[in-house]
Amino acid sequence: MSLGRDAREFLRAHRVGVLSTHSVSVPGYPFASVLPFVPDHAGRPVILISALAEHTKSLLADPRASLIVHEFSAEDQQGPRLTVVVEAARCDDEAVARRFVRYLPESARFLGFGDFGFWRLEPRQALFVRGFGRIDWIAAPELVAPEGPIAAAEDSIVAHMNGDHLDALCLYAQHFHFTTPGEVVMLGCDAEGFDMLADGRLLRVAFPEPVTDAGKARAAFAALAAQARGESTAG
Repeated sequence: MSLGRDAREFLRAHRVGVLSTHSVSVPGYPFASVLPFVPDHAGRPVILISALAEHTKSLLADPRASLIVHEFSAEDQQGPRLTVVVEAARCDDEAVARRFVRYLPESARFLGFGDFGFWRLEPRQALFVRGFGRIDWIAAPELVAPEGPIAAAEDSIVAHMNGDHLDALCLYAQHFHFTTPGEVVMLGCDAEGFDMLADGRLLRVAFPEPVTDAGKARAAFAALAAQARGESTAG
């Protein structure tokens, strides 16, 4: 994988980060808050926030911000982490809203309040720390993946896999994440992989190569299942 895709896969494997904005209440100081996010098909984080929130007021005044995602460990400084420098903008895309709620169902209750809205965080660059001496800046073009036709097919792919292929989802969880879940569902599928919820735990499985449409996604799912079963896909 490229460094940019590695960073996207790290981001997609998490759902909580720390957003830092330029404070309007305390001018000249950064303001940080923990909040959930869901990456869109291009790997850009999307957040759902109230107009009353401190960070919303700050973003309206200055859209420049940063989001850090951290792999917490007993020795936090040793864990991998990704800091994405972003520009935030309101996002009214219905498909993005459906995806967000599918990943974070508890967020649906906020949509009934008129002051909540979605914001997309457009990456400008990122610092990816993968361990001691493995620190790299990544430019904006490398951070954003092409969405392609797979975005429009996502709802039907998810419904099909959850309706007809729960056995395959269990197989992916066992082979790629070494867990045998009691309950597993697919949450989403993008050009670079798919996400599952297994007994409440988010599991990310990357495709070996990006897929461009539903047909290529089906072939990738079949190949991953064959790999999990130890079958050869040659020929």
